[in-house]
Parts: sequence; C-alpha cells; structure tokens
Amino acid sequence: MIKKILKRIMIIALIIVGLLVITYFAFTNFYPSFGGNISKEQKLVYQESKQFKDGKFINKNPVPKDLSFSETAKLVYTFFTTKVPNGRPKEDLKTTKLDSASIADYKGEARMVWFGHSSFLLQINGKTILLDPMFGKVAAPLAMLGGNRFNETFPLEIEKLPKIDAVVFSHDHYDHLDYESVLKIKDKTNHFYVPLGISAHLEAWDIPSHKITELDWWQNTQLEGLNLVCTPAQHFSGRKMNNSQSTLWSSWIIQSKTENIYFSGDSGYAPHFKEIGDKYGPFDLALMECGQYNQMWSDIHMMPEETAQAGIDVQAKKIMPIHWAGFKLALHEWTDPIERVTKKANELNLEVITPKIGEQIMVKDSINNYTNWWKNL
Repeated sequence: MIKKILKRIMIIALIIVGLLVITYFAFTNFYPSFGGNISKEQKLVYQESKQFKDGKFINKNPVPKDLSFSETAKLVYTFFTTKVPNGRPKEDLKTTKLDSASIADYKGEARMVWFGHSSFLLQINGKTILLDPMFGKVAAPLAMLGGNRFNETFPLEIEKLPKIDAVVFSHDHYDHLDYESVLKIKDKTNHFYVPLGISAHLEAWDIPSHKITELDWWQNTQLEGLNLVCTPAQHFSGRKMNNSQSTLWSSWIIQSKTENIYFSGDSGYAPHFKEIGDKYGPFDLALMECGQYNQMWSDIHMMPEETAQAGIDVQAKKIMPIHWAGFKLALHEWTDPIERVTKKANELNLEVITPKIGEQIMVKDSINNYTNWWKNL
C-alpha cells in the first residue's frame, strides 16, 4: 500500500516538474524580451574564436565559478531577504534635462551625457553614439521580477533622441541590453556594434543583419573617422537558464584623431586592464564599472578599490564610476560604490569625475567641476 502511495507521489511530482519545464521553455521561447538563440551555423563560426570552447564563451580565468544548487538557493534567499539600509535613494534621483535640438545640432568637441547605470550618449566627430542604452524601468524580462530604477525620468526621453549613428553594447544582461529600449531606437539607429553572439538577440527583435557588426576581442572596425575596438572583460552572459555563456561580453575603446575613450562594460578585476592600457592607453576618459558587487561574485564585478586600480592599469587620465545609481542589484548601500572608489582613487592620485545624471561631460576636460550630489539623498 505504502509503495503504491509513494509511486503515485513520485509520478505526480514528475508530472509537475515536467509541466514546469514545458511552461518555462514555452514562455522563454515566445516572450520576446528573452531574445534569440545562437544557431548551429553561428556556433561553427564562433569556433574560430579563442574565447569559444565546447559550445560556450569563456574567460581567460576559470570564472564565473559554477555554484551548486544549494549555493545558488542560498544566494537567492540571501539577496531577497536581506534588508540593506540605504539600499536605495530615499526619493527619485533628479536628472539634468537636455534639449533635443541641442543634441541634434551639436558640432563641438567630444562630449558625453550619463543616463544612469552604464548608459551614455556620446557625441564625437559629428557622430551620435549610445553606449549600453538601457532605458527600462526594471533590469529584468518582466516588471514583476525587478525593482524600479532610481531615476524615473531621463535627461532626454528616448522618443526624443535624434538620429543615432551607432549603438554599442557590451553584453546581453538585462541591465545593459533591454528589449523595450531597442524597440524604441532601432528605426532611428544606423548601425549596432556588439560582441560575438549578440546579433541573435537583435535579429530576433527585427534588426536586419546588415545593420549589425559583431566583433571578437581585439578586433576593430571603422566608423567614418572613428576606430571602435572590442576589448576583453571578465564576466559572463545569458538571458535565460538554458543559454548562459552563449554570447560574448566585452569592453570597448572609441578613438578619434584627438580623443581616446575606454568603456569597461561589466568586469571583475583581472590582468586584461593592464593589457588594454599597454596596447591602447593612455585614455582621456575611462568609464569604469563600480557597483552591484559582493565578495561572493567579485570575480565578475569589481570591488570599488579594484575599480580605481583598474583605472591606473588602463592608463586613464581620469575615470568615471558607472554601473551605480541606477538599480539595486546587490547588497551594498547605493552610495557605497562612489564613496569607496573616490577614497581609493585619491590615494592613487587618480582623478575621478562624478557628474549627475544628465550633466555634460567634456571628454578632454581634465577638471572635476561636479559636486558630491549624492550626499544626503
């Protein structure tokens, strides 16, 4: 009798698990924000990359470390149950507003505008470029799965952006590559520059392949007088449970005849920063990841002190901390990144600029005229 009951329970459990698996695959395949999948033909092409092994992209170092089920469950439980004092600003972050005409008609020296987190508008050589343009409310495939971003409004609403010459993405995580944002800019964007594999997502969102250039680490391409270089990072990728490491992650260099800019993307601290500095430095400005870190995942997100050292490694004349003041994706106070990185940078005699969201950043300007605006927020 007991055996029959146990057998029935096991059958019911297997049916439930099977239904959950079927539901998951159906949901991720038909809900567009999850993006596309790498084809067999693409995998054959990616085999030529040193970063591609056994059907997946890899780091030079063996990271991220694979967690057991119990470790993963513990991490998820800790994240969702730990209350962090000052984990978010007490009120919505105010942004400096931009006029769309001032963007469309700009012909001056290279400048940037921060849109929060890791998103930037760059105007250089008469070109308008977006870096990791993420304008979504949450960094997740569904609104119910994430907390709202810290700034409800933007310096310039995405619909009012002028023609975009190029969009550059560093990797495919939701806080960098956002489905709704791509939909709003794709028809006004001339070209997309991405690491290997990300074309699968963009093409799934109806961006034609001729408007996409994929690059491997250390490859470069030209954009009418600009040199775009795809450079290494130490991170990972994936937009759902069954496609981790299917696309490459990267940092980027953008060079004109007179400016040299480094964009770190997401990365743990590793020797690639010094290698990039030796090959392409010094940089007028380095946009350096600084936020959403923890010792449990320090191999894929730098601690603030490492961010400052990475700025030295890439030979930056000045750095701007990014990947903070946008979303709560870790267990630190929201101001912890900027406080710690500025302290360490002062020790290293490295200049840090700290603009508000929407304030103009002149790439060649070496003076930090920005206030400590995050104080008392």
